[in-house]
Amino acid sequence: MFGSINQQILLKSRPTGEPIEKDFALVETAIPELGQGEVLNRTIYLSLDPYMRGRMSDRESYADPVELGKVMVGSTVSQVVKSNHPLFSVGDFVLGYDGWQTYGIAKGETLRKIDPNQVPISYALGITGMPGMTAYFALLDVGQAKPGETVVVSAASGAVGAVAGQIAKIKGCRAVGVVGTDEKCDYIVNELGFDACINRKTKDLSSALKAACPNGIDVYVDNTAGPILEAVLQHINLGARIPLVGLISQYNAENPSYGPNLMPLLVKRALIKGFLVGDYQERQAEFINDVAQWLRAGKLKYKEDVVKGLEKAPQSFIGLLQGQNFGKLIIQVGDDPTQN
Repeated sequence: MFGSINQQILLKSRPTGEPIEKDFALVETAIPELGQGEVLNRTIYLSLDPYMRGRMSDRESYADPVELGKVMVGSTVSQVVKSNHPLFSVGDFVLGYDGWQTYGIAKGETLRKIDPNQVPISYALGITGMPGMTAYFALLDVGQAKPGETVVVSAASGAVGAVAGQIAKIKGCRAVGVVGTDEKCDYIVNELGFDACINRKTKDLSSALKAACPNGIDVYVDNTAGPILEAVLQHINLGARIPLVGLISQYNAENPSYGPNLMPLLVKRALIKGFLVGDYQERQAEFINDVAQWLRAGKLKYKEDVVKGLEKAPQSFIGLLQGQNFGKLIIQVGDDPTQN
């Protein structure tokens, strides 16, 4: 059975600088009737990701902004409670894009079934989902990481960074992470196996990078841009590759800051390339096969930061942009029957 009321969090206003809780509104609505080919899902887990900040603004981007008064976007792991689609049955677990709400209606072709017997279903929002796939292709396709090279990863304890660093180690690279606290440094070195870690709040980031990367930097998986990118460019090797995955340092800026000194890119004939995981959907099976194998072999570890309650999503999202999360941030919206 399922309820008749749907809780939703809407985008109430467009943020100026950092989002605040008043930019969101929690409302209750009736659950609409299903159309042909549609599926009604009960949300179990909601993914919170930095890219959502860009969707809150109305400036030009690679995706349309969320309309004011509409449900905030977001990937979800849900359970089917009603289906008008032949490929989905009540009780199925699915990965979808139902957003910040307790129930969502989706076209069947937009959903992917999840096997609850393989790994925890929440992993579909992280290591076996978009963040993991981002790490995989950013490092291996754009970054072209090779054994013996030095790979630096910013936001290295987060959903993308933690996976990128571990894959770098699997591929025989030296992995150096940049994070925001000493606790996170301890985690990625002693738990995830990074070779070294730098607290980004250190007074001299460039000197710290030089010490951690005595042979220079071959690949930089950039989740942040800003001062970390500026410091990394001072130590790149000839032919270095920089997949630009995220811009956490810029998302709240009303007026984007001036970019770094580009001279090292010219002198070192280095590559910096923007990365969007949506460009790799046709290669998803390649990613899933490798990551599933590494998980079974114990070569990949994964940490989740789970917050219970849909109403906690705005506060948690604001904290995400400030680096307060530790691991992949997800909201547990409803009961997870696989945990019983």
